[in-house]
Amino acid sequence: MTTPAPVPLTRNRDYALLWGGQAVAEVGFSATVLALPLLVYAITGSWFVAGLALTVDSAAQLLVGLPAGALVDRWDRRRIMLCCEAAQVVALAGLVAAVWFDSVTVPHVLAVAAVLGVCRALFEPAEDACLPRLVPESQLATAVAMNTARSQLGQMGGTALGGVLFGVARWLPFLLDLVTHVLAFVALLFLRVPPTERVVERQHLLREIGEGLRWVWGRAEVRVTALCAVVLNLFFTAFYLVVIGLAQGGGASEAEIGVMAAMLGVGGVLGALAAPRLHRSLGPFRSIASVFWALCLLTPLALVLDSPYLLGGMFALMTFLAPTANTTIGTYQLLLTPDELRGRMSGVMAVVVGTAGAVGPLVGGALTELLSAHAAVIACAAGIFLITVFVTVNPTLRGYAKDPVQEEEEA
Repeated sequence: MTTPAPVPLTRNRDYALLWGGQAVAEVGFSATVLALPLLVYAITGSWFVAGLALTVDSAAQLLVGLPAGALVDRWDRRRIMLCCEAAQVVALAGLVAAVWFDSVTVPHVLAVAAVLGVCRALFEPAEDACLPRLVPESQLATAVAMNTARSQLGQMGGTALGGVLFGVARWLPFLLDLVTHVLAFVALLFLRVPPTERVVERQHLLREIGEGLRWVWGRAEVRVTALCAVVLNLFFTAFYLVVIGLAQGGGASEAEIGVMAAMLGVGGVLGALAAPRLHRSLGPFRSIASVFWALCLLTPLALVLDSPYLLGGMFALMTFLAPTANTTIGTYQLLLTPDELRGRMSGVMAVVVGTAGAVGPLVGGALTELLSAHAAVIACAAGIFLITVFVTVNPTLRGYAKDPVQEEEEA
């Protein structure tokens, strides 16, 4: 007997509902991310206080990340996603009303930012853990890549809309976010997640968190990949800030710097669309190593490029291969991890990568303050080169299994 071919993702009802609902929600969220600091600045006139809005959102995600992963493995994942969408709708409705009646305060805005951060900390591992239940293993890499493309498109569209809508009325970006989360909530109401055979044995929450940490640390592939990704993200986010300072010092206008920064999203979107094919053709190790070598070879170009548009092209090339590496790593980890641990694995990885993203700009700022712009670029290039060499020669990554499920069964 032959196994029937799986239904294409475009005709997979449940995956389409999840993807479509979150696609519109990403647009609204990105609009809010841009508008929140603008709103705080309009209230206080301080960019330092304005930055607190995004800091609170990121800090909430990091602080809740580990317990959120454990709770996702305890509770019904679809209900978690529904509750997160409902909580964001309530928080955004209160913010829209406060801005509309001109009674909004900084503590209110920061509280909304905290709610959004906590909800994302819970929603993302719940969605990750559900994904292998919604699509067959043969299509999981494509689904992961399409989720990456969804995020990139939402960020590009939402950021543009957020600025335009805030210029029209301060409450409009948040109303857009409110409407998109309502649509995402409705889509989740019709989502059917196939039942799982996992048996949840309740333990103390700290023990469950520890079990997730031990799982990640005990798997060499996951541990080494996470270490390499953290170091690369740290140096790249530092490099991003250094290049913006370099362009500004070279006389680039704010509009030119905006176009330059937007090219990161362009490269990410194109790379996400190409990721499924590149993932299959390159294989696991080359999919991961290629993004390291791309950044290693492209970073020194910042020393000789003096046009913000050329620097933007460099950014697009840098981010083009990142979705392929993320697809390979994400697919491998989801297939390798038992269903009862997928929430905790996703939560741990979110905290690890989020920490690197938070520390990177601080490193970039310190390098810009302590060194000349060109010396700061060289420092970032050196860090990326060292981690690239480590990736290239590391036996764990070179032996990355093509089929983690088969590897587990053979072991």
